Amino acid sequence: MKSTPLLASVLAAFVVAGAALPVSAAAQAAASQDARVDPLKQRADYIREHYTKFEYRIPMRDGKRLFTAVYVPNDADRKKTYPVLMVRTPYSIAPYGADQYKGMLGPTAEYEKEGYIFAFQDVRGTYMSEGEFLNMRPHIDVKRSSNDVDESSDTYDTIDWLIRHLPQQNGKFGQWGISYPGFYTSAGAIDSHPALKAISPQAPIADWYRGDDMHRNGALNLSMAFTFFHSFGVPRPEPTEKRGWREFNYGTPDAYEFFLKLGPLANVNTNHFKGGIPFWNDIIAHPDYDQFWQSRNLLPHLKNIKAAVLTVGGWYDTEDLYGPLQTYKAIEKLNPGIQNTLVIGPWIHGGWTRSNGDQVGDAHFGYKTVNNYQPVELAFFRHHLKGAEQPRLPEAWMFETGANRWRGFDSWPPQQVQDQALYFHADGKLRFSAPAEQQPAFDEYLSDPAKPVPYTTEIMNGWSKNYVAADQRFASSRPDVLSWETEVLEQDVTLAGPLEADLFVSVTGSDADFVVKLIDVAPADLKEQGVQRGHQQTLVRGEPFRARYRQSFSQPLAMVPGQITPVRFSINDVLHTFQRGHKIMVQVQSSWFPFIDRNPQTFVPNIYEAKASDFIKANHRVYRSAGQASALRVKVLPAIDARPEVK
Repeated sequence: MKSTPLLASVLAAFVVAGAALPVSAAAQAAASQDARVDPLKQRADYIREHYTKFEYRIPMRDGKRLFTAVYVPNDADRKKTYPVLMVRTPYSIAPYGADQYKGMLGPTAEYEKEGYIFAFQDVRGTYMSEGEFLNMRPHIDVKRSSNDVDESSDTYDTIDWLIRHLPQQNGKFGQWGISYPGFYTSAGAIDSHPALKAISPQAPIADWYRGDDMHRNGALNLSMAFTFFHSFGVPRPEPTEKRGWREFNYGTPDAYEFFLKLGPLANVNTNHFKGGIPFWNDIIAHPDYDQFWQSRNLLPHLKNIKAAVLTVGGWYDTEDLYGPLQTYKAIEKLNPGIQNTLVIGPWIHGGWTRSNGDQVGDAHFGYKTVNNYQPVELAFFRHHLKGAEQPRLPEAWMFETGANRWRGFDSWPPQQVQDQALYFHADGKLRFSAPAEQQPAFDEYLSDPAKPVPYTTEIMNGWSKNYVAADQRFASSRPDVLSWETEVLEQDVTLAGPLEADLFVSVTGSDADFVVKLIDVAPADLKEQGVQRGHQQTLVRGEPFRARYRQSFSQPLAMVPGQITPVRFSINDVLHTFQRGHKIMVQVQSSWFPFIDRNPQTFVPNIYEAKASDFIKANHRVYRSAGQASALRVKVLPAIDARPEVK
């Protein structure tokens, strides 16, 4: 869908009048009189004063009942109606009890003063809802009986019941959620209920194998999968209010140390999980992109969506950047004509509601970037649920890192981008021109699983939120990391859209991983906020790839030792300007630990069942001659004053 990229009207929509709840003069005076009051407590007190909570067990078509909490505005005029804004989650809608209230109902406090009915639901099989929980429950395209249920049907049945039983609703529903609730938002829009008018899947999971959360291009996201499922995967035999989360004792503050000492992944069950985490067992049993994972890919099923869509993500989201990018793309392709808008800001996972968005890691943006987004979201729901003036949203409202500014585009990627490639050359040079050497030329390194390259210098358990914008000089100083960089740029270079690694490699083992990183190298005299950042190597984007999947994610193939082999894979999109005076750098390495599990570098049928003896050192070569020209393929967005070709 095309629309007008006009920032002024987007921000102006923030003040378009909606059906607001009255705020008493006494309440306003009390708030202004004591500025020391915790704003979160003020918000919670406001909710308790202005909303009444009800709890329902809503029957689904198969007879299972899903526990739902509904917060209705207190209004003396019972003839007044409101739209419903809904969240479906596997993470509990606590607190439970009609007299126990949440401390926040909407994405921001403004929603609670706007006049909405807020509905929260424990998804099937979690907490107080009946039924069996399935991680990333597969969608059923053709439902042949009442027993064919999925997240689409559960959402439909929930909306249908609420329409018939909530007299104060106005017949218009919206749904939103971040991460897993973002997945439920996307899934709920498939074959959507006629009353579902607007959805906002935010950092939505789309495919847990190809790019979200648990895997990256077939490589296991070890630190995330282990940390998440040691707790989330605990079985729940019957409805309960109890939270299933539990702390794990790593025995060390350093995840790198813990996972290295753990050894082969088979030791996770042997030493820790004892076979008691069902989904971890599923991960181990399905190392390839088989039917188990393919059925959990939501993207091909995003059809028959009638609601307006606002998909939101963060460039620095360590969990789900793939999801929002691919969700937007799939909805655009499969639902022509609907309003489909993409917003990507400079944020970590959920950072548009949980931070100011002024910095991530070693990247600083200079201002609170969430202030440019939150009015857009509020105006979106105001229009579609309350009939307010339509904001003139661009098709894609994107933050341009490097230049630190917002830009609107009529499509994503922008239509005017030019396909180019950054080629690897001798002496660590990176150029937009291909190498001329006819004889095989290469750079090489020794990859040792016993000494994997760390993905972060932070000493921590769990996983880092900051590695995505961290200074990479710690990596470039290692002998098992290759680096190529351009000369100092004489003009700005803006990359917009997906990247693609196009490598020619050889290995002495029979399997390998390759990690490709795009890096912005600062000039020597750069100083920001009193901090000397000269020659800082700030990560812009990085992605691993398991070379056994170079031909198919479903059919792994061993590498032939010593044979030059093409390895090509997609890397998530960027919108980044390398400013004049900076350099562009690309790094290649073969481990990113423990964010990504170690490749034993010996081909085995199931990499998660590799033995200690399978882990070997191997020499890896990356070729850079005319016949085997390794490169990072990019899309360049020409500047207004740019020369015809980037040299």
